[in-house]
Amino acid sequence: MDKHFLLLLALFCCIVAVIPLTCITCHLRTQTDRCRRGFGVCVAKKHETCMILKIFQDKTLQLSYLVCQKFCRDLTYVRNNRTYVHTCCNYDYCNFKI
Repeated sequence: MDKHFLLLLALFCCIVAVIPLTCITCHLRTQTDRCRRGFGVCVAKKHETCMILKIFQDKTLQLSYLVCQKFCRDLTYVRNNRTYVHTCCNYDYCNFKI
């Protein structure tokens, strides 16, 4: 009986390891928290995580961009008086909550 339990446990671990990461997509999300273009979901491929890019001007959120992103890394930079904040996460739908 212990062999059967170990076999089921190993099978369960393999199934859990193969479940893909699901992220929200929105190619144009406005200040009002409404997606104007590209709303949906994406399934992350190898080396991808969920990402949200927030663009601020004068500390006010102007728009956001949500996707599955390859080799994503958290990053903040300023260009043309706008602040760009990339945030990455790796659990289902996490880029919608950030």
